[in-house]
Amino acid sequence: MSLIEALASLLIVINVALVARRSIWNYAFAIAGVLLYAWIFFHAKLYSDALLQGFFLVINLYGWRHWSQSVAHEGDVRVERMPPADRWVWVGGIAAATAGWGWLMHRFTDASLPWLDAGVAMTSIAAQILLSRQKIENWLLWIAVDVVAIGMYAVKDLWVACALYLVLLGVSTWGLIDWRRAERKAA
Repeated sequence: MSLIEALASLLIVINVALVARRSIWNYAFAIAGVLLYAWIFFHAKLYSDALLQGFFLVINLYGWRHWSQSVAHEGDVRVERMPPADRWVWVGGIAAATAGWGWLMHRFTDASLPWLDAGVAMTSIAAQILLSRQKIENWLLWIAVDVVAIGMYAVKDLWVACALYLVLLGVSTWGLIDWRRAERKAA
């Protein structure tokens, strides 16, 4: 398991580093990494995270297409902000989805840490959608996911995944800084 976990982690680090640089090639690494992590999380009984990888596969295919269109039309991946009111809608949606999914995992499965796992999963879904839509706020959500996931994976003794999310926390912070710089440059 540890070798597969290390390979999946490496693929995801490359993916996120390429996202931070706004490189469309991030998607090839993302797809390979999420397939490996789906298998890892299923065997760790982190079912929300395992199912989340299936979502990531679909949204990465969508993002690859969306970013390709942006590059074709503008020559680069543009960076945008959400209107303030939309941010509150997304936060409310994440909270509602976390409550619902956490309850389902708690009630109908033997999931370990169902509520925490649901929070990581639902926030990750929102972050990935916003990333695919090139919204700068995706990085704030990824930073929150990284912080919570580090603790969750440590509790489950998934030390490679824990280390991965520590690295991703740094890369997400770098991505936020770089995307803000690109936003200022475009303005």
